Amino acid sequence: MAESLLHSPLDAVHRAAGAVFTDFGGWELPLRFGSELAEHKAVRTAAGLFDLSHMAQFDLVGWGAGPGLDYALMGDHSSMPLGRASYSMILAPDGGVIDDLIVYRLGEQHYFVISNAANRLVVGAALKERLAGFDTTLEDITLDRALIAVQGPASLDVVSAAGLPQATQLGYYRAMEYTLEAVPIIVARTGYTGENGFEISCPKEEAQEMWGLLAGAGAEFGLVPCGLACRDTLRLEAGMPLYGHELDLDTTPIEGGQGAFVRDKAATYVGGPALQTRPVRKHLVGLRGEGRRAARAGYPVLVDGQVAGHVTSGALSPTLGYPIALASIEGAEKPLGSAVAVDVRGSLTPYTVVKTPFYIKEKK
Repeated sequence: MAESLLHSPLDAVHRAAGAVFTDFGGWELPLRFGSELAEHKAVRTAAGLFDLSHMAQFDLVGWGAGPGLDYALMGDHSSMPLGRASYSMILAPDGGVIDDLIVYRLGEQHYFVISNAANRLVVGAALKERLAGFDTTLEDITLDRALIAVQGPASLDVVSAAGLPQATQLGYYRAMEYTLEAVPIIVARTGYTGENGFEISCPKEEAQEMWGLLAGAGAEFGLVPCGLACRDTLRLEAGMPLYGHELDLDTTPIEGGQGAFVRDKAATYVGGPALQTRPVRKHLVGLRGEGRRAARAGYPVLVDGQVAGHVTSGALSPTLGYPIALASIEGAEKPLGSAVAVDVRGSLTPYTVVKTPFYIKEKK
């Protein structure tokens, strides 16, 4: 029922703008404000403004926060330099992925974690259990905050014009705490589009003012409000995984195409030892199709005439003009250039295994 869904602090703003809504991760969120293709193009050529307030936000404070995250999550967080961000995952003991997330180190004893909306309660419970023996406090601040993203080649101009010129000096995957017009915010050079961009966390009471400030500052740079539909095609072009599609409890980071993020300190974090012994049963590959027929999530992938896997995400790429997909294929990894077929509504359509990401934009 819609009554049980959570709503962003910006809900009224979006409704006034005529947004089309959808249910996602327990929230009612803007799917698009106008044309999703126009919104996608705006992010690739100018800038887009996204409401990400559904994303789970956790605050960790204490000397045990770094060592605790080293144990709770994949990766080495206690040695992160101040102001850095790191892509990470929280794994089940058997190596399956509970969720993927971003960890930010804001101070010697202060970490900030963002995870996916649908997994908020699961991640929160797992973190609470795993951090119990460490000197740190964990607080779920999701419902007290808003999260707003500016993404696109003009994003640096937008945030500078909005009164955050210091943020433009941040390198990629860097973060800072800042006070903008007496409002304490967290600004990070992170995003889910493959473009230059920023993500800004602020108190929910200041969300509408922050949105309006960014929208006003971005008007001269072609910034437009964007919904979830274009965010999905943007992240697919950038080869970024979506939990529930490329990653899940039945998939290890290696099987989900994220093996580069698996660290050597396997024995020190939950799920790490299992990654050393669990067989790799499947591989995630990028696929390029011909024509205009897109392979969608769940469509069967055939190798040598036999079903060998399925599409995890797929679309007709608005930027590239041809069908692209991510697919999970059982057995040995398929070499680049391998020919496969996708069953697109009963029609076998040729696809080729290609390198990902499909779209690469240099980060300034």
